[in-house]
Amino acid sequence: MLTRKVLGAALFAMLSLPAVAQGPAERLVERYTPLAGSESNAKALVNGLREGSEVTLKSATGTATIAPPTQKMGYGNIDNALAIAEASLQKQGIPQPTPNQLKGALSDVLQARADGRGWGEIANSYGFRLGDLKRPERPHRVEKLERPERPEKPERPQRPERPDHPRR
Repeated sequence: MLTRKVLGAALFAMLSLPAVAQGPAERLVERYTPLAGSESNAKALVNGLREGSEVTLKSATGTATIAPPTQKMGYGNIDNALAIAEASLQKQGIPQPTPNQLKGALSDVLQARADGRGWGEIANSYGFRLGDLKRPERPHRVEKLERPERPEKPERPQRPERPDHPRR
């Protein structure tokens, strides 16, 4: 009887908590909103690449339409493509690209993928390592503290010599 009450209370607590888990699409939108210039552009990119459909990016400076040469893409592939395009733009000194600049960089990456090249090969052609692009920034490691030197073991005292006993 007690276990039913405990389980019921736990279930009620779980159901009353707000859902905080994000799906992969939401995480990608959140991560690439600065690159895309707006949340609506980031959603259009993620959804368009996921479905293999045309993507229209809008900003105050203009509009650009990207027709992905790839088939439908999974979330990992979308992340790879956007990470490489973002790094390529940053390498060129463009941290906040216009829709046309983003279209150019992303179209080149997607075309390389459509031509059958692997993600690592594409990243290497831009001078990057894919793992470095995908790895979250880590705080600097604290250097390991040196171990104090071990105290030397004291020397063992020498055994006293046994006096010679006459054999019986």
